[in-house]
This record gives sequence, structure tokens and C-alpha cells, in this order.
Amino acid sequence: MGLTLPHPLFSIMGFYAILRSFSLAQKHFPKTHSNNGIGNAFRHSLWNCLILMYCCKISSPQKALDYCKKMTDLHEELFPNEPLETKMDLHNNQVGINLFMELLPGIHRQFFETSFFVEKLMQKTKTAKILEKLEDDFGDELVYLKE
Repeated sequence: MGLTLPHPLFSIMGFYAILRSFSLAQKHFPKTHSNNGIGNAFRHSLWNCLILMYCCKISSPQKALDYCKKMTDLHEELFPNEPLETKMDLHNNQVGINLFMELLPGIHRQFFETSFFVEKLMQKTKTAKILEKLEDDFGDELVYLKE
């Protein structure tokens, strides 16, 4: 409630981002989007890109970023996983945020489209790394757990 009441439009946009990212992950990765595989990494990153894209259309990038971080971090708190799974999800969330912020200066925020992120993240799935230890750091690569 603390996240929804102050930002009702952001909450609607965030919910739509969940549905859209789930649908696209299911389309591209039907076997791994709902477990800890590469599809899950794709879905988490895309989810963050879409939250930012939708929220930036109605507000500033900074406000969208603040909301995105709060929403996705809250998701990890409300639905706790094993530590390695949590690290994977938070890392992939950040990859999505970084991708959006990297593209932001070159594209007016009103003209962003989902396809921009899907194409880039599909490329990132080809170089994704397997996360095996909490100490692993793969920078801006997508990570997943052994399938």
C-alpha cells in the first residue's frame, strides 16, 4: 500500500509491465521463464526496462527510476527466495535498469518501444553467465542458475 497510494499511475504501469514482461518471456523462453533459467533473467531485466519506459512517459526519469527500484526490491522482500536466487533477481533487475538508462540519452522518452529492449536483452541472453556463488560478479551480463 505504501508504494501504491502515493503513485497510483505508476502502480498501474508497473502492473502492466509485469504482465507484458511475463507474456514476452513466455513467448521467447517457454521452458525457463518461470524457473531460475535464462528466461527468468530475461523476464526480470525486461520487467525493469518496461516499468521505466511506461513511467517515464508520464513523469521524469528520476521519479520512474526511484519507483522502479522500490517496486522491484519490494517484490524480492515480499516473495523471498534462497540467497543465490535473490542475488540473481536483483542483479538482472539492475541489468534492465542499466540498459534503459544507457538508451535514455539517445531516445526521447516518449518514443521508447518494447522492441528496443527485447532485441538488446535477447542479445544479452547469448552471453549470460551461470551464477554459482554469492561472491560472483558478472557486471552487466545477465545471470541465471543452472537449469
